[in-house]
Amino acid sequence: MNNSLISSVEQKRRRRAILVMSILIVGILIAFLISMNTGVIRLTPLDVLKTLFGFGTAQQHLVLYDFRLPRIIISILIGMGLAISGAVLQALSRNALADPGIIGINSGAGMVILLYVAFYTTPAAAPVYLLPILAWLGGGIAAFLVFVISYRRHRGLSPNRLILNGVAISSGFSAVTILVSLRINPEQYQFVATWIAGSIWSKDWNYVYALLPFIIILMPYVFFKAQTINVLNLGAPMATGLGAAVARQQIWLLAAAVGLASSCVAVSGSIGFVGLIAPHLARRLVGNRYQVVLPATALAGGFLVLVADTLGRWVLQPVEIPTGIVVAVIGAPYFLYLMFRTKG
Repeated sequence: MNNSLISSVEQKRRRRAILVMSILIVGILIAFLISMNTGVIRLTPLDVLKTLFGFGTAQQHLVLYDFRLPRIIISILIGMGLAISGAVLQALSRNALADPGIIGINSGAGMVILLYVAFYTTPAAAPVYLLPILAWLGGGIAAFLVFVISYRRHRGLSPNRLILNGVAISSGFSAVTILVSLRINPEQYQFVATWIAGSIWSKDWNYVYALLPFIIILMPYVFFKAQTINVLNLGAPMATGLGAAVARQQIWLLAAAVGLASSCVAVSGSIGFVGLIAPHLARRLVGNRYQVVLPATALAGGFLVLVADTLGRWVLQPVEIPTGIVVAVIGAPYFLYLMFRTKG
C-alpha cells in the first residue's frame, strides 16, 4: 500500500512538472512570436512568416535576421544561464537569497570588462569573443574571494557569511569600476552606463556566437550533476556521510555557475533578479528535486528575460527601456511577495 501511494505521488509530481515545463515552452514560443513583431519598424505575423521562408523584402530580412532574431536568442540564452547559475549558487550555499549579483560575480565580471574596454579607443573596437572569457576571470575572482572567506572547515559554507561577504566584495568591485569610469572617454562611459543598466540593445550574431559555447557546455554539465546537487543541498556533513566528495563537487559546480553568470553578464550587462527569482518560481511549481528544478528554472529564466526585453522595446516606443530595469520592475514585487510569505 505504501509503495503504491509513493508511486502515485511520484506520478503526480512528474505530470505536474511536465505540465509546468510545457506551459513555459509555449510561453516562450508566444513571446518569441510577439517579440519578432515588436519594434519601431512593424512586421506583421504574415511578414515574419514570409521573411522566414525567404519571401520578404530586403528591409524585412535586415530587420528580422540582423536585429531581432539575434536579440531574441540572446535574451533566452541569458535568461537560462543566469537562472541556472542562481539555482546552483542557492543549492551550494543553502541560501535562498544567493544570486550572481548579490555575491559579487556580476561586479567582478563588470570590472574586468570595463578594464578591457578601456584599452580601446571605442567599445566597438574590443573583440567580442574575448568578453565572456575575461568576464569569467573577473567573476571567478569575486566568487573565489567570497567563498574562501565564507568557508569553514568541517562546516562548509556559511549561508549568512556568504551574503554579507558577497555584498562587501561586490561593493568593492563596484567602487573600482566607478573610479575607472571617471578616467575614460564619453563613448566608453556611455557603454559603461548601458552595461550597468543591463541592456541587450545593439547585439548581433557575434554576441550569440560568443555566448553559445558557454551555454551548450556548462548548462548540460549542471543538468548532469542534478543528483549531486540534491545531495549537496542537504549540507556538507550529510553529503559527506552519503559518500559525496563535497569540496571537489562544490568547486566544479561553482566554476560552472560562475562561467554561466559571467558569460551572460559580459553580453547583457548587469541584469539582476533572474538568478534569484527563477529558481524560487521553479521550486514552487515543480518541487525540490533538481532533476526537474533545473530545466524548469532554465525555461522560467529564458521566458522572464525575453518578456522583459520585449516589454522594454514596446512600452515607450521609439525609446527603449533597458532589459535590466524591466526585469527589476517584474522581479522586485514577486521577491517582496516571496519574502512576505516566507516570514508569514
